[in-house]
Amino acid sequence: MVKVLTACGNGMGSSMVIKMKVENALRQLGVANVESASCSVGEAKGLASGYDIVVASNHLIHELDGRTNGKLIGLDNLMDDNEIKTKLEAALK
Repeated sequence: MVKVLTACGNGMGSSMVIKMKVENALRQLGVANVESASCSVGEAKGLASGYDIVVASNHLIHELDGRTNGKLIGLDNLMDDNEIKTKLEAALK
């Protein structure tokens, strides 16, 4: 199972959108067993250690440095499906 946490500044809209895009990209990559959650970056600081991959925008991702042994993925464009898929594929290797 791959556990993925998506985070945004407030934990409201954009983290949920990223979560759906991440789930879709993982399906396209053939990863079937996924557990995902979304939250604010503040919440993610306490939750990140329980996840394999943590995804947030580039300007927020460094707030999570050292909080997980998993992979941190910073996104330039939260709406870019290709960027999300490419970065997830690299993180899964």
